[in-house]
Parts: sequence; structure tokens; C-alpha cells
Amino acid sequence: MRAIEITKPGPPEVLEWREVSDPRPDRGEVLIEVTAAGLNRADIHQRQGFYDPPPGAPPYPGMEASGVVVEIGEDVEHFTPGDEVCALLAGGGYAERVAVPWQQVMPAPEGVTLVEAAGLPEVACTVWSNVFMTARLRRSETLLVHGGASGIGTFAIQLAKAFGSRVVTTAGSEAKLSRLKELGADEAINYHEEDFAERVTADVILDIMGAKYLSRNIQALRTGGRLVIIGLQGGAKAELDLGALLTKRAAVHGTTLRARPVDEKGVIVRGVVDHVWPLVSAGAVRPVVYAEVPMAQAAEAHRMLESGEHIGKILLVR
Repeated sequence: MRAIEITKPGPPEVLEWREVSDPRPDRGEVLIEVTAAGLNRADIHQRQGFYDPPPGAPPYPGMEASGVVVEIGEDVEHFTPGDEVCALLAGGGYAERVAVPWQQVMPAPEGVTLVEAAGLPEVACTVWSNVFMTARLRRSETLLVHGGASGIGTFAIQLAKAFGSRVVTTAGSEAKLSRLKELGADEAINYHEEDFAERVTADVILDIMGAKYLSRNIQALRTGGRLVIIGLQGGAKAELDLGALLTKRAAVHGTTLRARPVDEKGVIVRGVVDHVWPLVSAGAVRPVVYAEVPMAQAAEAHRMLESGEHIGKILLVR
């Protein structure tokens, strides 16, 4: 088969579409003929040499994909050849085929195309596990979403609104702010022009910035609030005012998804299928696709992602 290989750590040009060995499903794995794969910022970090895949994962980038089941290993439950699916991957989505534990595979939700489904697993599992399982966002509470124009941001806004919460988000341009309001955001703040901490009081904050926003996130939390940090785009080290945290009886959670054990991912995936897919099928939550790029042109897709101009997901299509 062919896959996108990282020939050496570096800029997008190091990504090449090459002939590689065909994968085979091990015990408990499903082999998927890939239709499309979603881009994530972690793919950029892997390309740059900063984020190696977990042991045993394919070396090719790509943490989510959609396609058709073509083969199953022993002890696989729920899936048979011919099923249209999407999957949460530890790696290997930028390829013609990928093998993945069956627990991380989901039926493609009704109401979206199989290509669009490629942009759902990572964002749906990230938002469901962090906002609802970890932070336990409740109806009528306020969620603050940083990086609202990202794939995770556009999905979090819609899902929280579908569950009856109030949503505030941040973004860096008026065009993005306008689009995020169309997706359901009650307030959208331009972080170039306003300090969100002076305007927002939130019960739950979903943060991709890390150190840069830590003190202001604590400031913006309500009493009993929950801050969930899922990215470090603004750095990894900052001082934490424990007095402010104690006074607010607040909690700070730091989480990742990629390196979790299969069983933990399976619990998250089942929650997504049970609670999120019905909303996708009903049209209450939709994939926001910015661009579809041929998989062989992965370098161009990475440049697009790094530009920061996109709203929603960039997909690689076979």
C-alpha cells in the first residue's frame, strides 16, 4: 500500500507518499480501507520530531480516519467486512489501509458522508471525554472554549449547545467570530482586542494554550469551576496561584488521549456512539470541514493547518 512517510523531522516538505508494507490485523484488530483522514495539530508535532507515536502504533501520522472494514482479526466484536466506519487511531491514518483495535472503531454516523466522518473521531472523543466525562459540564452551565475555530473548538461549541449549556469562545478574527456565533456560541471574544478574563465567568474551560492562559483561566472560573488543559500552544510552565484555586474550590485537569490504553479509549468511544452520534445524525451537531486535500498532497494540508486561517477540520482524501 501507500502511506505518507515522515522522511526526517522538519517542515511539510518531509512528508512523502510512498510504497510501504501492507498492514494486517492482529487479534482484536480491524483492518480499514481508508477513505479519508483528519488532520490534527499533533500530526505537525510528530512531523517535527516532537511527538512520537506510542509503542506499537504505525509510524505514519494520522490520529483519525474513515473507511470500509476489509478484514477482521480474531476476537473482534461488532464489526464485519463491508461496514462503513470511522476510528480513533494511535497513528497511521495517512495511508491506504490501517489496522486498529476494534474498541476504537465506530460506525460512521448517519447524516454525514464517509469523507466527513473522518473529521469526527478525534474531536468527538476529545470533547466528550474532557468536557462531559472529566469536567462534567451540566445543562445551563457556561463553557469557555479557547481556539473556537479549531476542529475541537467548532465541535465543542455545537455539542455543549446541544446539551443546553451556554457557550463562550475565543478566536483571532472577526470572520472566525462570526462563524462561531453561527455554530451556536453565545459570545465570541477577539483575543487580540479583549482580555477574556475580564469579560467571562465560566463553569468549565476547555483550554489549548496551557501556560500562557493559566492565571487568567483561574481568574475566569466560577466557584467550583473546572479547567481542562488539552494543549500547550502557549507553553508548558507557569505559576499557579493556589490561593485563588482554593478560594474558588476549583479543579485543574490535564489530559491527553493518544497514549491512553485501549480499554480507556473504548469507554470514551462507546460514550461518543451512545450520546454524540444521535445528535450528529439528527443534525444538531455537524462536522465543520474547511478543506479536502488529496492525501498525496499532505504537505500542502499541513501548510494550511499551520497558517491558522482555517475554521474547522482539514481532511486528506484518497
